[in-house]
Amino acid sequence: MKNTIPAKKLNISEQYKANHKESYAAWLQYKKIDDVILAKEYQKWGSSIESLSDSIVIQSAQKELCSAISSMLDIQPQISSESKHKGRIVLITKKDLPLLDESIDVDFAEINDDGYCIKLVTTTDNSTMFLIGKRDVGVLYAAFHLLRLMQNRQELKEINLIECPKNQLRMINQWDNMDGSIERGYAGQSIFFKDNVFTEELNRVQDYARLLSSVGINGISINNVNVHQVETNLITSSLLPQVAEVASIFRAYGIKTFLSINYASTIQLGDLDTADPLDPEVKQWWENKAEEIYRYIPDFGGFLVKADSEHRPGPFTYNRNHADGANMLAEALEPFGGLVIWRCFVYNCLQDWRDRSTDRARAAYDHFKPLDGQFHKNVILQIKNGPMDFQVREAVSPLLGAMPQTNQMMEFQVTQEYTGQQRHLFYLVPQWKEILDFDTFANGEGSPVKHVVDGSMFHYRYSGITAVSNIGNDYNWTGHTLAQANLYGFGRLTWNPDLEAETITTEWIGQTFGQDEQVNEYICHMLLKSWEIYEHYTSPLGVGWMVNPHHHYGPNVDGYEYSVWGTYHFADCQGIGVDRTTKTGTGYTAQYFKENTEMYESLETCPDELLLFFHHVPYTHRLKSGVTVIQHIYNTHFEGVQEAEELREKWTALQGRIDTERYEDVLSRLEEQVSHSKEWRDIINTYFYRKSGITDEQNRKIY
Repeated sequence: MKNTIPAKKLNISEQYKANHKESYAAWLQYKKIDDVILAKEYQKWGSSIESLSDSIVIQSAQKELCSAISSMLDIQPQISSESKHKGRIVLITKKDLPLLDESIDVDFAEINDDGYCIKLVTTTDNSTMFLIGKRDVGVLYAAFHLLRLMQNRQELKEINLIECPKNQLRMINQWDNMDGSIERGYAGQSIFFKDNVFTEELNRVQDYARLLSSVGINGISINNVNVHQVETNLITSSLLPQVAEVASIFRAYGIKTFLSINYASTIQLGDLDTADPLDPEVKQWWENKAEEIYRYIPDFGGFLVKADSEHRPGPFTYNRNHADGANMLAEALEPFGGLVIWRCFVYNCLQDWRDRSTDRARAAYDHFKPLDGQFHKNVILQIKNGPMDFQVREAVSPLLGAMPQTNQMMEFQVTQEYTGQQRHLFYLVPQWKEILDFDTFANGEGSPVKHVVDGSMFHYRYSGITAVSNIGNDYNWTGHTLAQANLYGFGRLTWNPDLEAETITTEWIGQTFGQDEQVNEYICHMLLKSWEIYEHYTSPLGVGWMVNPHHHYGPNVDGYEYSVWGTYHFADCQGIGVDRTTKTGTGYTAQYFKENTEMYESLETCPDELLLFFHHVPYTHRLKSGVTVIQHIYNTHFEGVQEAEELREKWTALQGRIDTERYEDVLSRLEEQVSHSKEWRDIINTYFYRKSGITDEQNRKIY
């Protein structure tokens, strides 16, 4: 399958890149190695690149290695397709190993389809770095792994490793609209669309593919899950040629292209008056449509579907269930190997929250758990990490692990919708680690979420992790330069959920900012503390929300998304929190397996950080620290401001150690964070002081 991107469309302004060199390069900086001894050691095997396997993916690996090595080592590697050089990097797949002059022992039983081996073989007169993949994409991942080690100035004399991803699907969801806007986008406009057409400058898409592939991402949905009229046309012959162009770019980096679809396409695009999934004409329409799509994109990944939620059409209109809707699409895609990724973010957005028995948190489990075993084998349920909506702190979704007969994958949000919108520093990797390590007890003790979504617990045919992207066309991709760490961290953690947060963090800093010890120490501290800091001055004890409706930025204690019907926290003059117990509340706790139900049901065993997510308690209730709930609210909001100021101070200490553009960019964001943290502190503390009538024990000023 050839890459058919017209050369003229690969022209983003080189001056633009040059003007924003470090910011645009993100973690693929490839700075010259000043350590002369280390550089000479790398040069022993870096003087030539031999590609003994060939494909567009191998060509991408060769191109990346050539560019990076010439930049880091100040040499221009020779390129060859023959095994003849001394001092070389060899790119080769399993099937082509017989082409080697020498014998290389690799146990491919230890390597999955996306895995690889990196091995340095040194003799008295020759050094060869072998990058061996089971398939071509493994060679590409091996190349990026090698470059990651080189950027972090690692000693490679005795390298001999095998590396495999833990998750089969490692995916990004773009929420881009064809008018150029991005829903929940905080880093500029779309890099894919503008003014309801595809962008003409596709090399930025290619650079994005490089960034994604460098951390092992292998799937992308390029348009918003809320599919509007214009985007509905992406599956028509008028736009499929352009989709195919974009797919060809991602294909060269081992990434499959998916599309979000409008469930009612048969009505909006076809001549049918129904989207009933059991209607034979509807089924035939989708079968014809699938065949048409695969003519343009033979390796098309499949459909991402949001249905029957937040005013999106779906099978409920026809008194059908989600299995009916998903299976109809799955049958259409199955002959071509396509997947249906069906989102479980389904709830009644117009429910009346004045009725305390109504609980949005219950919705996904209530809708999908009864359907376990009814979905086709090429359907995957995409489940948000929590039952609500990507809050600063919420419980892990009880649906994860609750459907042993149905493929599941996790959905995270890299874009910081409720967590500062890339204007505040919020490093998400520690939060994601906590979620992935959470023990579901789905298969007894020792059943963490990461073993559900990697497919190992229930032997899912398809599974993995996806996330909503945080990139746009800003010069630094993510608005806040340090938000690049979230995209990098998502990819690395999705590849291997067992990686420690500190490992991922130091990897990213070293590649992005270099090897300055103070820079590494300070930025690492800033990132790893940022979740706790943001939580301190915003939403306490797992209660969530408290943001302005619709745009979700800024404090609004009683803010509610869809109507004036109540709040999310049920604060009154006596107490605060949502009673989700089975004994006196909504019964949500019963959706967990027994051990977690018992933990959350009891005030004594419920973790304090989730207390208000599960219980309505008096303001005078004492936490395990001995502090009352109301005093905890006051304390943390004052602490959060002080900690935000300390973030700024840490950063200003790095002036002169970081290039001016990135230094000023981050400083301006931290200045806003400090100012905004004070607004949060004052509004939250004042609200609860007036609501409770209880003064601060430390007599600090509350307005």
